[in-house]
Amino acid sequence: MDNHGFVRVAAGIPSVKIADPAANTAGIVALMQQAVEEQVQMVCFPELCITSYTCGDLFGQGLLLDEAESALAELLKESEGLPVIALVGMPVRHGNRLYNAAIIVSEGQILGVVPKTHLPSYNEFYEARWFAPGSEVGREERIRLCGQTVPFGTDLLFQSEEGVTFSVEVCEDLWTAIPPSSRQALAGSQILFNLSASNELIGKHDYVRSLIAQQSARCIAAYVYASAGFGESSTDLLFAGNGLVGENGTILNVSQRFSMEPQLVMTDVDVDRLMADRRKNTCFSSEADGYRRIGFCLPETGERSLRREVNALPFVPSEEHIGGRCEEIFNIQVNALVTRLKHTGIEKMVVGVSGGLDSTLALLVCAKAADRLGISRRSVLGITMPGFGTTDRTYSNAVGLIKGLGAEFREISIKDSVTQHFKDIGHDPSVHDVTYENSQARERTQILMDVANETGSLVIGTGDLSELALGWATYNGDQMSMYGVNASIPKTLVRHLVKWVAETEMEDGVRRTLLDIVDTPVSPELLPADEHGNIVQKTEDLVGPYELHDFYLYYTLRFGFGPKKVYYLARNAFGEAYEETVIKKWLRTFYRRFFSQQFKRSAMPDGPKVGSVNLSPRGDWRMPSDASSALWIKEVDEL
Repeated sequence: MDNHGFVRVAAGIPSVKIADPAANTAGIVALMQQAVEEQVQMVCFPELCITSYTCGDLFGQGLLLDEAESALAELLKESEGLPVIALVGMPVRHGNRLYNAAIIVSEGQILGVVPKTHLPSYNEFYEARWFAPGSEVGREERIRLCGQTVPFGTDLLFQSEEGVTFSVEVCEDLWTAIPPSSRQALAGSQILFNLSASNELIGKHDYVRSLIAQQSARCIAAYVYASAGFGESSTDLLFAGNGLVGENGTILNVSQRFSMEPQLVMTDVDVDRLMADRRKNTCFSSEADGYRRIGFCLPETGERSLRREVNALPFVPSEEHIGGRCEEIFNIQVNALVTRLKHTGIEKMVVGVSGGLDSTLALLVCAKAADRLGISRRSVLGITMPGFGTTDRTYSNAVGLIKGLGAEFREISIKDSVTQHFKDIGHDPSVHDVTYENSQARERTQILMDVANETGSLVIGTGDLSELALGWATYNGDQMSMYGVNASIPKTLVRHLVKWVAETEMEDGVRRTLLDIVDTPVSPELLPADEHGNIVQKTEDLVGPYELHDFYLYYTLRFGFGPKKVYYLARNAFGEAYEETVIKKWLRTFYRRFFSQQFKRSAMPDGPKVGSVNLSPRGDWRMPSDASSALWIKEVDEL
């Protein structure tokens, strides 16, 4: 599919004149032309937009129906050469009945006609007075319209060679217990269109917005909703021009309601992303029988800029939700640890505290778990283990945090024991290689394990999801623990969690320490500090920015996207922050490390799942340690 799996759609909201098909059609054509200029591939207009929705008993006038068909003929003529699929609403005669229908138009041709299934019959919307329900139309039915004989019925799906499938329902259909779009989605439709004319009432807009978000989520689909706007009526009912586009539970774009001007509500929907979710959702069954599949050509637009926001921090909640989400995540961590402690009958915890973000979050979880169990925070033993690269800043923060939280404090330097170890194995301590670094990490883990045995405690792991993805952990060192509370928390989220705890849970002294930890560069501190006592070994200088790696991880695991699409999304998300060569460089690093370091994840300890992306070999990610990265690296190199 062109444009990396994105399809540009729009809800078109024209101004209308009641019972004036020629004028209304001119407005529709103008928006179609604008849609082509904006490289829109499919545009949906409101219900009965050719005549207007509120014609009332004028729908019984043959003259209006004749003029509507003439206006459609003019629209077909004007659409020739316009590379856009348009869905327009009008009354359609068939046999002895009149139907409220959607006409699907493509460059002078009618692809199909879909009648409204469910007709409202309450006071202000008494459609059953004029129209027959689409459920009366038989299977395999065809209709003669504007000199073309085309498929007619509620059993139509429109499918392109590229694999894009869309379908149509009309207004009230969405409000029913089982909307037609639900079955259409099960039959393969990824983009659901709704031609609507829904009047405004107090609180109704929020309900409609929620309804569209929920329907797009249940159907794992994009949902394009276009409702009647200015000029439709002022007799009892008012129509505000409500246009919305939702995708799998998220509203991507909305119209400016109550505008007097015509509008196009545009966005790019990600069909690849929808299909990835459907394939992973084993409850999303196929219901292929009973639908006619109508072929169509998806308009080609060439290369275009992406018209949707790509969140550079997909693991981090939006500002309006971050407080509630952080509270929920923290509670999951705490309750998981409480459950493990209750199950084992152990009430003591050991944590190695470095003064960095990860060990800080683990210590906070332990302190809160002790509170939840109703035991003293002295049951949490925080051990700081200064080594060759420990700086005054991280040491002071580690000590201050342990004591400030009321945990038991212990300091055990690893310098002498690691120096002895170097002698034992014949390693020159002036050679700062992987042996120099990993010896320190394994010594710290040995201390934690032995102290845990001595005190009858659990060693609580501090490593996070980002480190597991990159294998940025020493095998049988900080890779190992008895329970890893941070195992599914990515680095970009750890920082926000610690900051949230500082601002909502802590008093001034501990808060200041936590906020300084948040501002400290990420480092394993395994190499000596500089002459000023500053951190030399900064992780992101060596392995790459964690915000990039977390982005790559999210889209690789959550949706199964390949390097080409991940790179495209990253360029849109980070275009102003990183040059393309930098994005590509660290993308290659990500795939190389992700594949080569699986053996560390295969032996990772238990830990709670928090989000939709997790690397536990017992559940979410089951990958052989011998898998080759060649295909992924090749695609990166060809970018």
